[in-house]
Amino acid sequence: MTQRRLHLNAFLMNTGHHEASWRLPESDPYAHVALAHYVDLARTAERGTFDSLFLADGPQLWNNLAQRPAGALEPLTLLTALATATEHIGLIATASTSYNSPYNLARKFASLDIISGGRAGWNIVTTAGAEAARNFGLDAEPAHAERYARAAEFLDVALKLWDSWEDDAIVADEATGVWGDDSKIHPPRHKGRYFSVAGALNVPRTPQGYPLLVQAGSSEDGKRFAARYAEAVFTAQQTIEDAQAFYADLKSRTERAGRDPDHIKVLPGIVPVLGSTEAEAGAAEQLLEDHIVYDHGVGRLESLLHLEPGTLELDALLPADLPPESAIEGAKSRYTLVVELARRERLTVRQLIGRLGGGRGHLTFAGTPEQVADQIETWFTQGAADGFNIMPAVLPSGLEAFVEHVVPILRARGLLRTEYGPRQTLRERYGLPRPANQYLTPALATA
Repeated sequence: MTQRRLHLNAFLMNTGHHEASWRLPESDPYAHVALAHYVDLARTAERGTFDSLFLADGPQLWNNLAQRPAGALEPLTLLTALATATEHIGLIATASTSYNSPYNLARKFASLDIISGGRAGWNIVTTAGAEAARNFGLDAEPAHAERYARAAEFLDVALKLWDSWEDDAIVADEATGVWGDDSKIHPPRHKGRYFSVAGALNVPRTPQGYPLLVQAGSSEDGKRFAARYAEAVFTAQQTIEDAQAFYADLKSRTERAGRDPDHIKVLPGIVPVLGSTEAEAGAAEQLLEDHIVYDHGVGRLESLLHLEPGTLELDALLPADLPPESAIEGAKSRYTLVVELARRERLTVRQLIGRLGGGRGHLTFAGTPEQVADQIETWFTQGAADGFNIMPAVLPSGLEAFVEHVVPILRARGLLRTEYGPRQTLRERYGLPRPANQYLTPALATA
């Protein structure tokens, strides 16, 4: 029996996931728009034999400019550049179903998959927040359920488009002068509630069939959507018990949806802060916390909790009368995670901001390489994860330290590959089959 192996994804965010990372002497406050920075990070993750790397995105200006490096290069453009600088690692980008059209986005991801030799992945988001809505002519964000209904139709259309060419539609018969077979083109002719898309994609079917489908929502709507479509799920969990419950629930939902539960990989986020000793790791964590500007954190927390500015007091607990999750239209699962964390540990606003400063609700763990490896192994072997979204607090040093010191331990324990081996697509790295074309009959699809 083949030993189960960890799936590792490197979540790359400008100078690092900690909000104060840009203030350290080692950091470049202009790294968020430096191609060389991302090329170096991608090659470091590839040296660590990660399955993939991931770039988050949103159609609005994140943060206020005083807080941390703001703005980001468009991820599909950046990943296309990284495809030429790497050979094995998967390339995952966030793109919104709320503020894109299926035809254009399907074409972009198909192009990235072809250029990279089958390494593209799409992190599917519905995009919460009024700021993004106003950038697209809307007065307010669509309701939570409405965004997920649109996302489902968006995915159905994208899948039709990616399948609109059969794999052997290109004949390239120079002798007869026949380049392609029009009978193997299948225009979607889709007419639905949100979209009307008539014609076939103008890009052939890709090495993977279609990109790896990733999802990052943990609300009820998000989990239903993931069970139907997702092949990897990024999630934020603070305790192993919560992670185990999420893992079991999502696998069960996936099976009830008629899919193999092993064909959806659950990857919680972890922000590792490393030191050669516990004291050294603790000092590194404290250094970052000492650089937090708490005024920024208060404003961000009030926005997340849907509170009026000036509501929160730094050295007080959260108000007792916060709105229930059912009243929240955006980022429902993150709202619940933050509130439950504060209530469970009786954190003051100051303490909560410190806890969120590293990973915005993802698990932050400071320790030696062995302790970080132990934490990863425990969650992996105890039904809480299929792998991890590695979110270094500081970049590039945090990723370099993880690759140099934690990866060898995971390899020695037989949990992580020692080399990539033969060239594979991202789907193959995640142990997933290449999807059959939906327009072929079962007999033709298996012929």
